[in-house]
Amino acid sequence: MSTPVEFAVMNGLGNKILVVDMRGRRDKVTPEAAIAINAHADTRFDQIMAIHDPKAEGTDAFIDILNSDGSKAQACGNGTRCVVQALAAETGKKAFTFQTVAGILNAQEHADGTISVDMGTPVFAWDKIPLSEEFYDTSRIELQIGPIDDPVLHSPSVMSMGNPHAIFWVDRDVMSFDLERFGPLLENHPMFPERANITLAQVTSPMSVTTRTWERGAGLTLACGSAACSAAVSAARTGRTGRNVAITVASATPPGILTIEWRERDDHVIMTGPAEWEWSGTVDPTTGLWFRDDEPRAESAAL
Repeated sequence: MSTPVEFAVMNGLGNKILVVDMRGRRDKVTPEAAIAINAHADTRFDQIMAIHDPKAEGTDAFIDILNSDGSKAQACGNGTRCVVQALAAETGKKAFTFQTVAGILNAQEHADGTISVDMGTPVFAWDKIPLSEEFYDTSRIELQIGPIDDPVLHSPSVMSMGNPHAIFWVDRDVMSFDLERFGPLLENHPMFPERANITLAQVTSPMSVTTRTWERGAGLTLACGSAACSAAVSAARTGRTGRNVAITVASATPPGILTIEWRERDDHVIMTGPAEWEWSGTVDPTTGLWFRDDEPRAESAAL
């Protein structure tokens, strides 16, 4: 066991996020702790955003990201918005620069409470996504689920937004597909040596797309910010939309909208959306033992 730290249960359009304050410490949230925390209904999450002291000059913090299965994640746009909201409430600052294993992220909280995150530039090269086979054009690759003459899903656009994404274009309601069945098969397909986030995307206008995502290392998720960015970029890249896209996240409750701009002057992807605080407590980053701030410890839902 180790000394407990403060954490907050938050969400970004329903994407379940735990923000854990690891500043002033040298240890990390362990994979075992992440799995233990996720085992309880009250603290089930998609990603843990662990805030560490900055490692690089000019940054506000280093963010270590864990999936609910204990694996590492390179990027999480919805989680980054939650970190911004938490730190803005603590410090009064509105603009932040974070370091992650995927690179530097700049983010800003606006007067209306929405938060913009500069997710960086998309990666299209097959060996950088990465894929296990060479494809010159990754806007459409050969991959399908279902009968060869009548596939259920096929020909995804693939790219990296700090993590691998496959966008399958569909012509009907994204909620009508059995993504819980297909998601694990596609996430772990041999095409993706580092696994992949799997998104169903339906273009609803030249400026709007509806999505639903199976998230790598987390499963069915209510929302995924990097997947929304990947869907918007892939839609523009394939001529389905322009470079400014409203992404309706169909699985969010209620369905919510992320605004994505694939900025023409530098190809950076800017994601704007909300974040929401739910409750806070303390957690042991080694074991996952946790307590709510608003409950007596004897009656808490500790693991």
